[in-house]
Formats: sequence, structure tokens, C-alpha cells
Amino acid sequence: MTDPRSYRPKAGEIPTSAGVYKFRDPSGRVIYVGKAKNLRARLSSYFQDLAGLHPRTATMVTTAASVEWTVVNTEVEALQLEYSWIKEFHPRFNVKYRDDKSYPWLAVTISDEFPRVMVGRGAKRRGTRYFGPYGHAWAIRETVDVLLRVFPMRSCSNGVFKRSQQVGRPCLLGYIDKCAAPCVGNVSAEDHRAIVEDFCDFLGGRTTAIQRRIEREMHEAAEELEFERAARLRDDLGAIQRALEKQAVVLGDGADADVIALAEDPLEVAVQIFHVRGGRIRGQRGWVADRVEAGGTDKLVEDFLLQLYAGVDPADEGDRGAIPREILVPALPPEAEALEQLLSEIRGSRVGIRVPQRGDKRTLMETVARNAGQTLALHKTRRASDLTTRSQALEEIEQALDLPEAPLRIECYDISHLQGTEIVASMVVFEDGLARKSEYRRFIIRGQDGSDDVKAMHEVITRRFRRLLDDQANATEIDPETGRPGKFSYSPGLVVVDGGAPQVAAAVRALEELGIDDVPVCGLAKRLEEVWVPGEEDPVILPRSSEGLYLLQRLRDEAHRFAITHHRNRRSKSMVESMLDDVPGMGEVRRRTLMKHFGSLRKLRAASVEEIAAVPGIGPVTAAAIKAAVDQNGPGMVVNTATGEVQEGT
Repeated sequence: MTDPRSYRPKAGEIPTSAGVYKFRDPSGRVIYVGKAKNLRARLSSYFQDLAGLHPRTATMVTTAASVEWTVVNTEVEALQLEYSWIKEFHPRFNVKYRDDKSYPWLAVTISDEFPRVMVGRGAKRRGTRYFGPYGHAWAIRETVDVLLRVFPMRSCSNGVFKRSQQVGRPCLLGYIDKCAAPCVGNVSAEDHRAIVEDFCDFLGGRTTAIQRRIEREMHEAAEELEFERAARLRDDLGAIQRALEKQAVVLGDGADADVIALAEDPLEVAVQIFHVRGGRIRGQRGWVADRVEAGGTDKLVEDFLLQLYAGVDPADEGDRGAIPREILVPALPPEAEALEQLLSEIRGSRVGIRVPQRGDKRTLMETVARNAGQTLALHKTRRASDLTTRSQALEEIEQALDLPEAPLRIECYDISHLQGTEIVASMVVFEDGLARKSEYRRFIIRGQDGSDDVKAMHEVITRRFRRLLDDQANATEIDPETGRPGKFSYSPGLVVVDGGAPQVAAAVRALEELGIDDVPVCGLAKRLEEVWVPGEEDPVILPRSSEGLYLLQRLRDEAHRFAITHHRNRRSKSMVESMLDDVPGMGEVRRRTLMKHFGSLRKLRAASVEEIAAVPGIGPVTAAAIKAAVDQNGPGMVVNTATGEVQEGT
């Protein structure tokens, strides 16, 4: 624990202008980023009596070893810089909103020659227009199924589209008039794009003009005695009406707004947001975050708005519309005007942040607030005492292994091979009891017998900690300009190896050879879940209900999963190369094209001759030879050396 007085700057050194500040720990890692109108007044508040600080603020200032600041010209610049630093350094004491689940989007691939509509989750891609997010994927699919009758755009995958092009026949959707069948030339690219634009306009809330146009065309068809066409248009109007009924109007003025509400307690905060477009609720999302510093609802709202909107790229077609004209919140953020200016610059037009006082907007805010309260209650039910449990787990490990302090950073290593060949190793990292996937590393072991995983473990530990020593010797542990750490710059509080006494001895020997004597090591043997420590004949037995044992098991299982995944990816590529060596005409370029198209050996093995022939540069004869080659080789086996566990490969 650090005494804040040891690094407290003199009051006269701190400017009184606006700026952004960073607290760093003894290793130079950024642990907190904040902004202030008056840097001197704000920073001085951190160095008062610890008893007067919020418990987590007190923890932060006693964890830190230094503080630095950057002066900016305006509050808008301070907001931008604060967001950039939080995104870059991921400080552990800043609020991090975690989405409570992955919400589905409705996506239209605008950049394709023949755009496709699909339902998906995850990160957005350039060249794609997104609608949502929505609460349920099935609800989106129902709506799309109805709308495809009115707007028969392409919804098939690339494989189905290419196959229909080759055989000259559309798929089932083309025959039942839910696709205009551009794959066989029934419509041109321009006509299909017009259908896509109407589809996007409808989802974007511009429904009235489309309804009036279809109604006008229906009357014209009836006047010209084209009764079949008029009947189809009548059915289209009915389909549109059914789709609109799924999205009830909640704000009568056709509002374009995001409605945000919070539910708080002293440790956590839950956030709910309803996306209202054209007066209708288009989607709903929820987050839960730990409260890591003193601050009221207004500060939490500001942090949330920054994380939600500041990363929006207005040049990305998929992000357009992500920032609405109006944002309704339970409390105005401290820098409301500066935040409005920042979001207006990103959106390209005026954005207002308001607290609804009465009417429909106030009623909707109360509904969102009830949802936030339910989300927080459900989160507490599912993850009861989560923060307490993680702290308890680290304390149990500290006591069981007789460590000098709780291991806030734990690294776990696992070795995997295929019957003595293709040896790989994994390193996974948990910080504060949570996985830190950006710190994961993979190793390839060459020139060793896979049956001797003890030597492989020795090599992996040697390579990892030699990099640590090199970084420290070259003063590259923390880049002084960017503050970014090197790949292996942090020394762990505990090293866990997957295995028993031999693997532990190999890891300790590797550390001793490098002159490192301050990194504790233990091993977890899977058979009886025994914890092995160096120099002890008998293992440490933790109770089955122990939170510390559960954390070690999670580490070991994550390291095993990461190693197996890496092994399968390497094996899939090498097996494809060996299988295709005897196929006539299969050179390096074609092999690479084949793997890029299918992605894995499993998908290549499941593909038909026609699907393989659809790959550019692969004809029917070569496709048949490839199919025969991969069918002759069944799935192999991946062996975990520490446990003897055998798993089927890809």
C-alpha cells in the first residue's frame, strides 16, 4: 500500500485550467483517468484524509504511485481526451459498462453488388447498414419474413447465391416471390438496389410515403383492370400493416431519441436504454458496471454517454443514426453543454440531452427505470457477492500458498500436442480474478519430443520471463510517451502450470536459471484437483467448495481451451497442405485460396464438390480430386499431455 503523501504534487505545481489526469501504479500502469474544469481543485480532493474518501477512491490513491496531467483548451477537448485514454489504457478503477448480453442486429450489406439482409450479433463492419439492436432474434426474423413479401431483396448466403448462379435456378425464396432472384438475372443490380433502399427506408421509420405509394399503385392497377397486380399490392399493404403492429408507437411526435435510466446501489449500477426511432421502440439494451469511485447519478450518466457514443464513426454507414437527435436521461451530466457539443460534432447536427419532466416521455422513462431495476436485481441473483467472491478467492489462494500478498495477476500455462508432434503452449492471464484476454499469448515449441511436456514447460517459462528481463533491461517495460506496456512487461503475482510436481519443478528451474526468485509457482493436477507447490512432497488440498480452487480451475480450463484452439487451427492448416500435396494442379496459391474461402478443415470436409468448385480457380475436376483427398482422411486426435486427455481434432 502506497502513502498518497509520497507522490502528492505541490499545490502550486498544478494548474487551475481544464485538463485530464492519470494515476499510475508502481509499475507505471495507468489505473485511473479523470477530467476536471479546475485540475488543482480536483486533484487536491484526492489527497485529503483517507477516512473522508469513498472506499474505492481510497483504494485507488493507495494503489497509485504517481499522478500526471495534461492541460487542454476546452471542456470538449477534455471529454475527447478522457475517452481516448480510457479506451487505450483500460484503467481498472474507471467504470466499465459490460453489456448484459450480445444483442442481435438487422444488417444490410450495402457495399455488396447485390446487398443482402441478415440477422447477426457482434462487432459492426464497414459497408454494412445496421438497424437495432433488438431484444430477440426470432422477432427480427419474423418481421423480415413479412417484409420480404413487400421488398423481395436478397437474404441468402454467399454460398447459396453462387450456387444458384451456377445452376441457373433460384432458391425456394425466388419461387415463392420473397426474393427478386438477382442471382439468375430476374432483376438488374440497379433494380435490386432500389428494392434495398425501400427496405432500408421502411426500417428507418419512413413508412408513410411507402404505404401511400403502394396504395396509389394499387388503385392505378385496379383502374387499368390489372386485378391480379392490384390484389398483390393489397396483400403488400396488409403485410406492411402487420409489420408496423409489431412496433407500437410510444411517442406520438415521431421522436428520434434514446431513453436512458439507471438503478444504483453502493457497489454497482445497472443501465437500461430504449432506442426510439420514428416514435417506435426499435431496440433495448442493458449494462451492469461496478462503481469504482465516489460520484452521483450525473457522473455515471456522463461516463455512460461517453462510452456509448464517443466511439461512433459518422463516416461508417453502419454507425449512422447511432446518435439520436435527443437523449433523455435521469440526471443531467456535470458537463452537459460540452457533452452536447461533442455529440453534435460527431453526429453532424444538433443533439440535445434532457431530463423529461412530464407527459409520454416521462412515462417511458419510468418504464425504462423499472427495467433497469429488474436488471440489477437479476444480476445480483445470478452473480451474488461477485466482488466479494473474487476477493475471497484471491485471499484463499494467498493463505493456502503462503504468498506475501494476494496475487492480483495470475498467469497459467498449458502444453498441448498431437501424438508427440505439433507442440504448442498457451499462456492465459487473470487480473483481479477476471480473464484479461488481451494479455493471452501462444507459443510454438519446435525441436522437442512431444512426450516430454516437462521440457516443453521449461522452454515456455524460460521464453516468457526472458522477455520480461529483456524489457526491463532495455527500459521498455512502459513506453514513456504512450504509456503502453510491452507484450510481456508485467511480472505476475503467481504462475500456475497445468500439471503436477514435475511441471512445477520445471517452471521453478527455468526461473532460477534466469535469476528470478520472487515469482511464486504452483501446479494444478486435474485427476484429484491437487495444488502442488515447489519443494513439498505432498500437495495442498483445497476444499471442493473453495472459491480459491474454483478460480484455479477456471484458469487451468481456460489455458487448456486456448491451447487446444491454437492447436486445432495450426493442425487444420498443416493437414490441408499435406492432404492436397498429391492433388494435380494444387499449388500454394490455390491451397491458400481454398483455406481462405472455407476457413477450416472441418468446413472443407463438409463441403460438396459443387461448393468446392465454386471457389475461384478451382474447376469441377480439381474439386472432385480435392473432395476425394479430404474424405480419405478422418478427423485426428489432440492430446493434452498433462492430463492424458484425448480430444477429437478438426
